[in-house]
Amino acid sequence: MRYCVIMCGGVGSRFWPFSRAGMPKQFLDFFGTGKSLLQLTAERIAPLVPQERIIVVTNEEYASIVREQLPLVPQANILLEPARRNTAPCICWAAQHIAASDPDASIITLPSDHLILKTDAFLQAMAEGLDFVETHDALLTLGIMPTRPETAYGYIQRGSPATNAPGILKVKSFTEKPTLDMARVLLESGDFFWNSGIFLWSASSILRAFSQHAPEIAEVFDPGVGSYATPEESAFIAEAFPSAPNISIDYAVMEKASNVYVKTVDLGWSDLGNWGALHDVSPHTLEGNVTQGCKVLAPDCSGSIFAVKGDKIIVAAGLKDYIVAENGNALLIVPRSREQEIKTMLSEVRSRYGEKYL
Repeated sequence: MRYCVIMCGGVGSRFWPFSRAGMPKQFLDFFGTGKSLLQLTAERIAPLVPQERIIVVTNEEYASIVREQLPLVPQANILLEPARRNTAPCICWAAQHIAASDPDASIITLPSDHLILKTDAFLQAMAEGLDFVETHDALLTLGIMPTRPETAYGYIQRGSPATNAPGILKVKSFTEKPTLDMARVLLESGDFFWNSGIFLWSASSILRAFSQHAPEIAEVFDPGVGSYATPEESAFIAEAFPSAPNISIDYAVMEKASNVYVKTVDLGWSDLGNWGALHDVSPHTLEGNVTQGCKVLAPDCSGSIFAVKGDKIIVAAGLKDYIVAENGNALLIVPRSREQEIKTMLSEVRSRYGEKYL
């Protein structure tokens, strides 16, 4: 059968202070739809995968939020990480959990916080991708045609076409978040796609890949075979999971394996990784400003984004390409050109003023 794993444990620090440690961005309604990014993700995949076969992996801190936002997903399908260990341990655990009851399962693995505007194209790509991984020992990712020299995304280099699989190519190489100069080179070459972070594989293929390419992760989760999908699973994970390496699936497996493929797609996709990405996909004023659920008076402001919680008004003048964001006890004012420094700024906030502002 077909399953979907939604990865939902991140803290969304690049969207601080709108996204806070206790309520990260995946649980927020960014577009005034009445639905969070997590809810939109689950809704988007529902025509292909029923909610009883959706697995959500999140930090145990967010258990109640996930249950509230996805009430139709069985509680047993919400896997609670006792520690934050990036995407590779998350994916390995979910695959073991699914394989325990369905060794022949095929799996779609989705981030919980992406924006996809072309739902029909997404569903078609998912269906075609599942057909491919169900008939090949393959690890498949979706590749997005780049439109700018983006330094916040990873890149995938195209290889030769797969046999009898239109739109699917062998992956030649991965390039992690490049410098601006390197991003320009990759864009101009025409041989590279953005790495969407959306993956498809069979449970057996991804578990075999962990054993071959990331044995340090497999050794954490293999001893739990026999406890997965049973009442003993939680106790095993509580003891074993914190010892897993903190590493992404790209570094742990995808960059090492030889059976990696990419399906090229046009989904109206954004990973909504930062304020700039949100600015790009949101409605703009004539001056290029974006407002997020707040009243704004902004003479001589352009290219800026204003996001404030509560019944408040922002009055600003002369700001060009700025982020102004406020939530609770924190206010951020920073040029958009420096938003990559927000994580560093948060480290300084933590060291000087403590966790309560995060």
